Amino acid sequence: MLPCSRWNQITVFLRHTTIITTAFNSGVADWIMVSLGIWDSPNCSLPLCYAEVTSLQESNFQSWKLQRPGHSQNHYFHSAYSFYRFLGVPFFHSMVAKSRAFPSDIYVLMDTESILLPDFVSALNYAHELDNDWFLFAYPRNVSNFPFYLDEDGKYWLKEDGKRIRIQELQDTLGSSWQWNCCEGRMMIAWNNGELPLHHGVLPPFLYGRGVHNHWLIDEALSSGLRFVFDASWAISIFALDDSRRWSNGLVKSSIVSNIEKGSWEYDGNSHLAALYGSSSLHKIHYSGVMKLLKCDGQYLLINTTEDILHPYAYKKMSLWKGSIGKCWRSKKTLPCVSGTKKSQNGMSGCFLKDRLVPATTLKFPFSLESLLSITADKNRTVVLAVAGYSYKDMLMSWVCRLRRLRITNFLVCALDYETYQFSIMQGLPVFSDPSAPSNISFNDCHFGTKCFQRVTKVKSRMVLKILKLGYNVLLSDVDVYWFRNPLPLLSSFDPAILAVQSDEYNQTGPINLPRRLNSGFYFARSNGPTIAALGKVVRHAATSGLSEQPSFYDTLCGKGGSTRKGDNRCVEPETNLSIHFLDRNLFPNGAYLGLWERNNATSACKKLGCIVLHNNWISGRMKKLQRQVLSGLWDYDISTRMCLMCSENKLTRNFGT
Repeated sequence: MLPCSRWNQITVFLRHTTIITTAFNSGVADWIMVSLGIWDSPNCSLPLCYAEVTSLQESNFQSWKLQRPGHSQNHYFHSAYSFYRFLGVPFFHSMVAKSRAFPSDIYVLMDTESILLPDFVSALNYAHELDNDWFLFAYPRNVSNFPFYLDEDGKYWLKEDGKRIRIQELQDTLGSSWQWNCCEGRMMIAWNNGELPLHHGVLPPFLYGRGVHNHWLIDEALSSGLRFVFDASWAISIFALDDSRRWSNGLVKSSIVSNIEKGSWEYDGNSHLAALYGSSSLHKIHYSGVMKLLKCDGQYLLINTTEDILHPYAYKKMSLWKGSIGKCWRSKKTLPCVSGTKKSQNGMSGCFLKDRLVPATTLKFPFSLESLLSITADKNRTVVLAVAGYSYKDMLMSWVCRLRRLRITNFLVCALDYETYQFSIMQGLPVFSDPSAPSNISFNDCHFGTKCFQRVTKVKSRMVLKILKLGYNVLLSDVDVYWFRNPLPLLSSFDPAILAVQSDEYNQTGPINLPRRLNSGFYFARSNGPTIAALGKVVRHAATSGLSEQPSFYDTLCGKGGSTRKGDNRCVEPETNLSIHFLDRNLFPNGAYLGLWERNNATSACKKLGCIVLHNNWISGRMKKLQRQVLSGLWDYDISTRMCLMCSENKLTRNFGT
């Protein structure tokens, strides 16, 4: 354990069973400050999405703090929604990326329901002095019983009878009955903040704790050869209770999580990603040759236990060499320690990927549209609906990232094709498919005015009508609509007998409800009789039309030639008496209004105008639309890393990938 004077503080953040730990050195060679990061899922009202801090986790946080003397200071932060799947499970690649946003020298990812003992800090101290950039991993040790708890001050472990127990005694007690735990969610990984990346390529959007991700990263780090990779399972004492048992002493409260969240489809998704990304599926790593970090006879050794070879990447002052274990290391304690490590490796079999990279033939959610609506809708039974095909997957993700940044979670994605459906599942989106959607959607030629565009648009009104009939209000938004603010508070304030729609009029003066100026790519519809009846008429009209659905909207709701227009910004559908309100273009501008997309600073121009959203329409061609949005700065998705851009990032990807 390190001297008290060399420790400063420990900082804690939370996300139910997920921990991000960052540690860094302040310039003193044997001094490390550990910052524990815990994320939660803010404002979550779903039973599937909880952020309960159990008393076990509180005890575990205290056990981590026991790794260093001195006081501690805890900080609790809300993280961005972009780090979580819609059911609340965090993304592994976002956790890794977010951890590196902290000014740290060492990063550690581990589970909150694990008990750490003091050798954690000393092992990190040792690793911190290695000459190379490094990456380590360590498996926890399962114990069937944990009859200890912390005192009221969180300083000392106590036995069941209330008496203090020393760390060595505690470790000896646990050491007689433990077995290796190869559970993905329980593994600890750590790396230094060096110049080299962890591996070549992209880290896929794995769901944390749903299998494969840790082992995939280890495989990729080993095969890339960029960093020195070693196994610290024998040097870092991490204990976890057997998953089949409950913690004693009331340390853990039972958490309510639906069985649907634990479905195999999540693991299938991770396996699918592991097979698609990286090189792990193309070869087998020889794990017997992975260096092990051991502490034998009071000294740390990096050793290949198969060949009894020491590794040269260690403290320079120890003068280690790559060769067989020398006489100076062959003490009465060292050799039995190495021998014991060899024997215990038998319990580690099956811990690595091996044959687990066989993806499911199909990826499919166990959710119906009805169940997705009940999960995602807000308290007013309102959902935001996007309809997208694979050619617009990147724009879909930028749209999703923007909503997540605004902390809007009540959105759904209707996939027009299987590729979009599969992609959305792997990106953690609440997605459903439309079995009646048109097939053979052109990748590059499905823009305004094309036959493909006409077929696709008719899906939108049909799906909105279906959701309205299920009793939910719908804000339909095309994925090329950029949201500056949440429009729902304003839209929800309109009378229930109003259908609020965006105007496509580009002239700065004059009526905004002129013929064919109703934009069906952004509108708010309430689930009531008049709206359902009127939209039903639109769907029937569009089904017999050779045009897109947009003319059907106007001709049905405002009459041919605008015969039912009222004033400059309204129409009334005569049979249902539903009012159609054309939204203020300063708040909801289309792509041609005031030339906002052509401004040098579209964000500043829209801010002055008071824009709530800005539609990226009135431009022909998918690539032109994509380039205009990315170059304007109104883009929230990094195509190269498959992640939402973090708030601190001000650089944009220029990779217009397909």
